[in-house]
Amino acid sequence: MTLPFHTLLRRSTPLLLLSLLLLCVTSLHAAAAAGPKKNVLFIMADDFRPELATYGSPAITPNLDKLAARSVQFDRAYCQQAVCNPSRSSMLTGLRPDTLRIWNNGTHFRELNPEVTTLPKWFMEHGYTSRCVGKIFHNWHTEMHGDPSSWSAPEFLHYANHGDDTPQVTGEVPPNTAVPGPRNYGNVNVCEKRDVPDEAYYDGRVAAEAVRVLTELKKEDKPFFLAVGFWKPHAPFNAPKKYWDLYDKSKLPTLNPARPAGAPEVAFHDSREILGPPKEQKPLTPEQVLEMRHGYFANISYMDAQLGKVLEALKAQGLEENTVITFAGDHGYHIGEHTQWGKTSNFEYDAQVPLMISGPKLELTGKRYTSPVELLDVFPTLVDLCELPKPPGLEGVSLVPALNGWLDAPPSKLDAFTQHPRPAYYDREPDKQPKSMGVSVRTATVRYTEWRDWKTGEVIARELYDHTKDPQELRNAIDDPSLAEQRETAAAALLKQFPITPHP
Repeated sequence: MTLPFHTLLRRSTPLLLLSLLLLCVTSLHAAAAAGPKKNVLFIMADDFRPELATYGSPAITPNLDKLAARSVQFDRAYCQQAVCNPSRSSMLTGLRPDTLRIWNNGTHFRELNPEVTTLPKWFMEHGYTSRCVGKIFHNWHTEMHGDPSSWSAPEFLHYANHGDDTPQVTGEVPPNTAVPGPRNYGNVNVCEKRDVPDEAYYDGRVAAEAVRVLTELKKEDKPFFLAVGFWKPHAPFNAPKKYWDLYDKSKLPTLNPARPAGAPEVAFHDSREILGPPKEQKPLTPEQVLEMRHGYFANISYMDAQLGKVLEALKAQGLEENTVITFAGDHGYHIGEHTQWGKTSNFEYDAQVPLMISGPKLELTGKRYTSPVELLDVFPTLVDLCELPKPPGLEGVSLVPALNGWLDAPPSKLDAFTQHPRPAYYDREPDKQPKSMGVSVRTATVRYTEWRDWKTGEVIARELYDHTKDPQELRNAIDDPSLAEQRETAAAALLKQFPITPHP
């Protein structure tokens, strides 16, 4: 017979009661010592080149500079595919594009992986309020809008089209004073410079809503995972005029449009995102090239100003000291280098991303980490920092050792892998499948890429770029005998990660 607890208590000896009391006190003390759970502020930018996110770059980013000063900055962070949906799906599930079978923008990751967990969902399932403001999951082309099961409340301004980001103002819209770009980007010219307030465009409204949500989260007094997704510096280049005015476009860094010598044709794409359908493209004028680059820098500064509003609100709510802040881009971007505009390649300009992490008690605050890491690593890292269990099957590794003083790469993290199909947007082609897949590895010294036939797995082209001497990747050194050892080591790493696999 089982006795009620109050009966057991009456029959207990004084020594047992004392032991129970000490156990309770010890447990309460341990809980107090552990402190409250850490919050997470997860911030993303779209199409952001990493070298323009670093302190001292030509881009004017005072708020990113302040964040970097109290973060660990990862100088060689890489996406797993340089286009929105595969990159974001991979990072937010902790699984590679090949595992998800997601290599395009038109397939929602849950269509093929309905039960997969996500970073915000995992936090929500472990006691966190999980909120989304802005573009976090891919925002267009899919039947499912965002990922409702990942959030504690409906997402805000998360599913839209960049080309619909027209200025929302009271009264007459100020005129566009920019040199027109080569085409319209949806309902907006590629280049637009209008004297409007920040909230006229998506990112201004994203920042305002994030500030409001932080006020709600403070009142809730519960650990939170807040994702804030900025739509810039993605095209169109239409930041408010005051951000264009920060720059003298004649003093922006010189553009080198040269293609890499000896690079195979399959390595390139047709830049249709910026230049339009290939049959309609016209040669860019020097004025258009300069104006688009000017607009890209203006977009960066506009996004940075909105970031500053969110960080200031976090501080004003007294939440800064107990919050892990992650800032990342989904992939890089070409602004005319290699004759390319936009993303969708395996070149360094597209594969590399900005990544910085700050948080309570990190030993390397303000330092820079130079070994290759991947966006895949964000999921296990944030879980570790917040002392949560890990879901099974994550394909990245935790960067907590690096954050806490491990300056050398952990043994399991020596390389970073990126891939991209051809055609770049194969889901818009008649046969709806790739003709080839480019798989690429970035080691500490080289980038090695193989282009493989989709159906047979045959290697049809190779690239090798020596980053110790050629950081701009202007010479394919695949046949350079002095790089034979690096080439073979990289090829072995690539084959291990991407076995030769014919597709039906």
